[in-house]
Amino acid sequence: MREGVPERATAVLLLVEGLLLFVPLVVLGAAVDWPASLGEPAAAVLPRVAEHEAALRVGYVVYLAYSALFLPVALWAMGTLAPDRQDSRVARLGVAFAALSTVARCVGIVRWLTTMPDLAHAWQSGVHREAIEVQYDALNSFAGGVGELLGVSLFAAGWLLCLAKVASIPLWLKGFTVVTAAALALPLVELLGVDAGALISVGSATVQVWFLVTAVHVVRGGRRSSAARDR
Repeated sequence: MREGVPERATAVLLLVEGLLLFVPLVVLGAAVDWPASLGEPAAAVLPRVAEHEAALRVGYVVYLAYSALFLPVALWAMGTLAPDRQDSRVARLGVAFAALSTVARCVGIVRWLTTMPDLAHAWQSGVHREAIEVQYDALNSFAGGVGELLGVSLFAAGWLLCLAKVASIPLWLKGFTVVTAAALALPLVELLGVDAGALISVGSATVQVWFLVTAVHVVRGGRRSSAARDR
């Protein structure tokens, strides 16, 4: 990392991260009305999970890959956009935020590949549904809080703010990075008992645009550097 990272590889990682989320959006959206269904009760969600289990697993495996890729993307972005300050305290704090975000996201997602299908099959049997509802609500609240609120919102926003602080990027992109961090942090109002509603979708959409815009910036910056070396 101290010798820099290939700009083209960083751009590819950013581009993949910016596009990969569309797979679970399409697959899980068709199967279980994701992400709108995340706040729905067990009686509405579990029958869909049982009916579309194969699609749910495919969608969440891709979403897990997207979440696991977040850390390498963060590392390479930091190395490319802040090559002279990547060993600073702020940069290291940003990488720590990215690592925590990755772990929290993956913890939140794994419930849909392990426990939720089991609860869905138990629900279909028609036995002990009240107990299943309690388990579903408890697990969804806890894992959802870890994955969405801590992973997607708090820790990812922390990484972006650290990146904005140390990165050698134009003022407009620095400002967009801060705005993206703020958009990601909006759902944290749920910790105060306020319904986040569509705020999660706003943050997710904004950060996907940020990935794509930053990928284009890195590519254009690399081309300018190559042109300058050729003169």
